[in-house]
Order: sequence, then C-alpha cells, then structure tokens
Amino acid sequence: MITVGVAGASGYAGGEALRLLLGHPDVEIGSLTASSNAGTLLGAHAPALAPLADRELVATRAEAFEGHQVVILALPHGASAALASALPTDTVVIDCGADFRLRDADAWAAFYDTEYAGSWPYGLPELVRADGTKQRSELVGSQRIAVPGCYPTAVSLALAPAFEGGLVQTDDVVVVAASGTSGAGKALKPHLLGSQVMGAMSPYGVGGGHRHSPEIEQNLTVAAGSPVTVSFTPTLAPMPRGILATCTAKLANGVDPQRVRAAYEKAYGTEAFVTLLPEGVWPHTGAVLGSNMVQVQVIVDEHAGRVVVVAAVDNLTKGTAGAAVQSMNLALGLPEGRGLPQAGIAP
Repeated sequence: MITVGVAGASGYAGGEALRLLLGHPDVEIGSLTASSNAGTLLGAHAPALAPLADRELVATRAEAFEGHQVVILALPHGASAALASALPTDTVVIDCGADFRLRDADAWAAFYDTEYAGSWPYGLPELVRADGTKQRSELVGSQRIAVPGCYPTAVSLALAPAFEGGLVQTDDVVVVAASGTSGAGKALKPHLLGSQVMGAMSPYGVGGGHRHSPEIEQNLTVAAGSPVTVSFTPTLAPMPRGILATCTAKLANGVDPQRVRAAYEKAYGTEAFVTLLPEGVWPHTGAVLGSNMVQVQVIVDEHAGRVVVVAAVDNLTKGTAGAAVQSMNLALGLPEGRGLPQAGIAP
C-alpha cells in the first residue's frame, strides 16, 4: 500500500482529494494536516468523509509526513513552496495550489504577492502539445507535479486541439466561464454568502485580472507552438461546484471548417477522462458532478468565422483533486485511472 498524506485536509480541495483516495485500492491514507484547524477532528469540517471523521488534524509541518510515499498539498498560494522544500526528494509531492504552475517568473510576479518558487511538471496529462505529443509523458516517474487550476483545465482542454492543428488564430481568443462558489475556497467571504449568490450571477477578475489568465495562455502557447493571447472573463454561478467554459477563437485563414471536429476526435478519441460529445449535444455541469470527466463540444460558427468550444468540468474533481490523483498514478507507474470515477452524480 502507498501511504498518502494530505496537507490542508480541512479545505475543499483537501477534502475532495480524501474522498477520491478513500476509493483508491492501492492507497493508505496517512497524516492529515491543517493550519488554524489543527487539533480538531476532520469530521467537524468534512462530515461527508465519514470513514475519516475521527481522524485528528495535526499541524502542517514536514515531519508530519515522515515515511509517506506521497504528499498532496492543498494549501493557499504561496504556502506550498516552503513545505515542499522540506520534504524528502524521493517523496512524490503533488501541489494543488498555484506555486509551481507558471514557467515565467514575471507572470508570477504580476499576479501573485509571494516570491516565485519555480515550476514543476504540469499535471494535465491530456494536454496536446504543438508536436502532437501529450503532457502525460512528463508526469511518468516524476517526483514533483503541479496540478492545473480549475479554469485552465476546462479552457486548455477546450482549445488545445484547435491550436495544435493550426486551425485558429493565436491573437483573437475569448473565453467566458462560469464557476461554482467552491472555486473560491472555504474561507468566509461576504460575496459568497448564500443570500448574495442564490438567484444571481456576477463577473469578477474582468479585464485580464484573474490569476488563471497567464496559466491559460501558457498552456495554449504550448499547444500552438507560438504565443497565444486570451481575453478571459470568469463569472460566479449560483451552484456549489462545476465550471462551464465557452471558448471561441477566430478560424485561421484558409482552414476548411470540416477539419475542426476531426482534430478533436484525434485528440480525445482514446482519452478516458475527456468526452467529445456527439454533434448537437452540449456539455452540462450536472453530468460531470463528482467525476473526473471533462465534456467537450466543438462547432464552427461560419457566419462569424469562429470556432466555438464549450467544456464542462467539476472544479473540485478533475479541476483539482482528480488531477492530483491522476498525476499521482502516472508518477507511481499505476494505471492512470485507478481510483478515479468516470460516472457523475445526478440529479
């Protein structure tokens, strides 16, 4: 059995990681740590995790994970780097935060208020690159992995095949995506109160201000082989979890629209966790709830000369903790889908 510890176990991402690890046949759950919640029982914060309800949360320190083969970090941005540096080099460390996602130090400095810590292999196995290969080759056997952000997961998988195939222009990309409130974390915030959220939608991070913007551009640049510029507008939707991303890009000059769907069939035809829906069927956040799946649909708006791609993902599962477990499986040489649900929870 592989002993896996979780730092930040009382938060949404940490709790989702534990939910998945409880169903993993090769895993024994080790230390569970927290910051302000240290000394309390997990059940007080995550009552849905009944098998672990009586486990005490201990302080988040490196020594708590002594003897662990894997440590999953579900910490706020800026908090992972110090802990990761104190863990043994032969421990597989998987960071669900932002600390090691960006390859450009200037991009980090523009969006975050802590020192740049470097970059780790990026944990989005299905991401197609400009040379036609996929990101999973960088994850096999890796000791350090950066889990993607939830918005970048949906947007990157939505648009990467079009860029890899040279089907769209790199300077005219527009994304509008709606997320459930769990994407903002578990801390109490006035704008996330039920009375503020129920029956309403609102934008935030408008005008290129969202921290996932450079990550989205980084991923699409990898797919295109040249710089990609994205206008990204996130919105808050009255639901606890899920993302629906509507992504459009200008069709490249001279491209036959019939080539577009073929590119997506090629990219995702054999992927276990990305479903290219039948033509005319559109992604639905409820269909992926609790699963590690991404639903994708693509169409060409010939009147506007744009490719339109819609993707749905559960921001806590495939968008965070599911990607961590999937990356862990690849790092350890286990079957990639071990312990990961393909079926969602509906209604």
